[in-house]
Amino acid sequence: MKALVALILLVQLPIHNAVPAAPPAPLGCDDPESEAAAEVAVNYINGHSQHGYKFALNRIENIRVLPQGLNNDIIFLELDLLETTCPILSPTPIANCTVRSFTEHAVEGDCDVKLQRVDGILSVLASKCHSHADSSEDVLQLCPDCPLLASLNNTEVLTTVTKALNYHNSKTADAYLRLLEIGRAKIQYHPTRAVSVEFAVAATNCSAEVARVNVEACQLLPEDQSNFGFCTATTVTRPSQDLKVDCQLYGHQPGVTYSQPAQDTSAGLVPSVVQGFTNHNLRFSHNNPVASESSSSEFPTPMVSAKPVAKRAVAEVAQHDKVPRPVGFVPPPPPPCPGKIHHFKI
Repeated sequence: MKALVALILLVQLPIHNAVPAAPPAPLGCDDPESEAAAEVAVNYINGHSQHGYKFALNRIENIRVLPQGLNNDIIFLELDLLETTCPILSPTPIANCTVRSFTEHAVEGDCDVKLQRVDGILSVLASKCHSHADSSEDVLQLCPDCPLLASLNNTEVLTTVTKALNYHNSKTADAYLRLLEIGRAKIQYHPTRAVSVEFAVAATNCSAEVARVNVEACQLLPEDQSNFGFCTATTVTRPSQDLKVDCQLYGHQPGVTYSQPAQDTSAGLVPSVVQGFTNHNLRFSHNNPVASESSSSEFPTPMVSAKPVAKRAVAEVAQHDKVPRPVGFVPPPPPPCPGKIHHFKI
C-alpha cells in the first residue's frame, strides 16, 4: 500500500512542476498602487519647482512596472497635470489647492516620471515635464467674453504690476515688498477695459516708510528670516478708472527659498524667466543624487514616443504572452489606461 501511494506521488510531481505560476496582472492607471505612485510624483514635482504655481493630478496616462528583484520595482508614469491657484511658494498643501477652471484659461502639464519602489517605499529617480496654456480658440468657443492670458512682459501688464505694488507699499505700515516674479496676467477688452495680474513678492528689511526715503537700502530678508507672499491686482481704465490690490505674506517657511534675485518694480523690471511667455513652463528635469544624469534614456521608449494607448496595451499583452502558460490559460484583459479624469480634459 505504501508503495502504491509513493508511486502516485511520483506520477503527480512532474505535472505540478510543469505548471508555471502566472505573473501578476499589470497595474491599471486607476489602481490604488498607481494613484499612490502618482501622488508621490506630483508632490516631488511641486517640491522641486522654482516658479509659477503648484500642479494637481488630472489623469494617469500610462504606467509601466519593471521588476528589479525581490520587493524592488522601477515604475514609469505618464501624468497629465493642471495648474492650481496656489503659487509655488505658498504653504498650502496641494490637496487644498483649487484647480483653475477651463474658463480661467487653464494650463496643462505633461510629465514623465521614473520612480523606484523598494519594500513598498516609493522614491523619485527622474522626471521630465513641460506645460502649456490651453488654446485661446478653445476658451473663446466656450466663453466668448472671457479674458485670455497675456504675455507676462506685456507693457500693460508691467504697468499694472508696478502701480499695484507701489500702491500697496504706499498704504502699508508693514515691510516694504519687492517683486519676485509675475505669475499670470489677463487683459479684458469688453465690456470694460481691465488688466488683472498675479505676482509673487518678498518682504525686505525696511518698513515702507523707510523705503520712501532710501529704497536702495532695502534688501530681501536673509534666508533664515525670509517672508514670501503673493499679490493680486486689477486695474480698470474704461469706462472709469479703478485699481484694486490685495497682498498677503505667508510668514517665514524654513527651507523654502526662491532661486531668482528680486527685482524692483519701480524700474519696471521683472525676472528674465517671464519674458515673452503667458505662463511659467513646467520644464523640469531633476534627479536624486543617487541617480544618473536625467536624459531621454531614463525613460523607456513607450514613455517618450507617445504611442497610442491601444498599441501600448497590445504590446503589454504580447509581452506577457511570451511567458509559458498552462493549458486553458486565458490572458487577462489589458489594464485600463489612461485613467479617469479628475477635473476636466483640455
